[in-house]
Amino acid sequence: MRLRASWQAAVVAAMATAFAAYFAVRTSRVHFGLGTSSYDFGLYEQGTWLMSRFKDPYVTLMGRNLLGDHTSLVLLLVVPLFWFVGSSATLLVVQACVVAAAAVFVYLAAAHVLDGDRTGAAVVAAAYLVHPAVSWTVLENFHPDSFLPVAIAGAIWAALRGRWGWYWCFVVLALSVKEDAAVVMALVGAWVALTGGDRRGRLHGAASSLIALATMLAMLFLVMRTLTGVTFRNSWRVPFGGFGGLVKTAFTDPRAVLDHFSSDGRPWYLWQMLAPTGLLFLRAPILAATAAGALFVNVLSTFWYQYQIGYHYSIGPVVPLVLGTAWAVSRVPVRWRRAAIAWVAVSAAVAAFLWSPLPGSRNDVATWPPSHPVAVAAREILDAVPDGASVAAFHSLTPHIARREEIWSLPNPFVRNLYGPDVFSGGDRLPAADRVEYVVMPAKPEESLAAVWVLESPAFELVAQNRYWLVFRRR
Repeated sequence: MRLRASWQAAVVAAMATAFAAYFAVRTSRVHFGLGTSSYDFGLYEQGTWLMSRFKDPYVTLMGRNLLGDHTSLVLLLVVPLFWFVGSSATLLVVQACVVAAAAVFVYLAAAHVLDGDRTGAAVVAAAYLVHPAVSWTVLENFHPDSFLPVAIAGAIWAALRGRWGWYWCFVVLALSVKEDAAVVMALVGAWVALTGGDRRGRLHGAASSLIALATMLAMLFLVMRTLTGVTFRNSWRVPFGGFGGLVKTAFTDPRAVLDHFSSDGRPWYLWQMLAPTGLLFLRAPILAATAAGALFVNVLSTFWYQYQIGYHYSIGPVVPLVLGTAWAVSRVPVRWRRAAIAWVAVSAAVAAFLWSPLPGSRNDVATWPPSHPVAVAAREILDAVPDGASVAAFHSLTPHIARREEIWSLPNPFVRNLYGPDVFSGGDRLPAADRVEYVVMPAKPEESLAAVWVLESPAFELVAQNRYWLVFRRR
């Protein structure tokens, strides 16, 4: 089946463009209103800039190699932009665009699954764009996870069309996003192996599933261990003391495991993730089931952010869920398909109103505009910090001056805090403290930072100040 140009395709393109433009502007305004931070924006800004200068991407904002923190090789695709674009909001614009672009592949894949029903495919694409997990991810600083939707949607589209060269391009793109992207892609490969039609398709699916798992192991045991000395930094997120404790508890006290999955709002999180599809995927869940691995990991985790729809951990399962819904709708009797598509549209719209930060929803996200006096004063005071100087700055200022080899988020490096492979260690003074040339801090710092500065201030002199900010230079 070949899809010709149509008004539905034009609508999808317009929706994707509007989404990209709106969130590019909105997130840039948040950024210039000091709404971004060292975690998780400044560290990607510094690391990507270092790679653009062909330097080791050791990010001083977090004390780890960027590719050892997460093996986000996909950032290499962004590097050329840093040769020509000087704005510190570049990554935010890229994020808005790549998340929006996935809607095009969702539309193409859905149209194929729905036997050419372009209107139904456009509804599925819209359901993707308005899913709460998508818009919240775009608003949450910057994360390489934003490349996952276009990679997953592209892989599913290519598999449906039997375009195996494109399929492998999208598989590689997905696996380059992050080590745990394999959790989704291994299941996508399994789906292709089961439904790929001819022997060739099944082989491509099986091979991609095995390669996804092998890639994850290589990233964990070779790349991350080599760069940080730690194979899996987040083992503390596994309940019951780690993988061994989890397995043991599952056999000795299964009730405790069940209680864990039903605790702290985890069922509500699953409802928020699944309800925007109208739950129609349950009729034929084989494609939607490729989201199960990522959802399981999220609700298993002890890390609160992973099972909240407002954070980037939730964007990976969205495309499998919405395309899985299209797959299930295609199994509905023809006379009921329009009603099924209408149900998806209503479900997606209601969920967007209730749980997303989209315009017109009931969720108002309070942020400073770029014109806020504190933000204006910050941009003025940062002019006193020379390019290339070694700087320690307040966390909301670091993303604006991160394009340098050495920058720390206060109280680092004077007192270790959320720094190094073990982010839970802290309190000691890092050797880099004696290399800091400039310090930028609030005029009225919080008590803990003020106590640190009492000890360090004799080595510095005040060189710039305004109502809100102070800049010190080493004597």
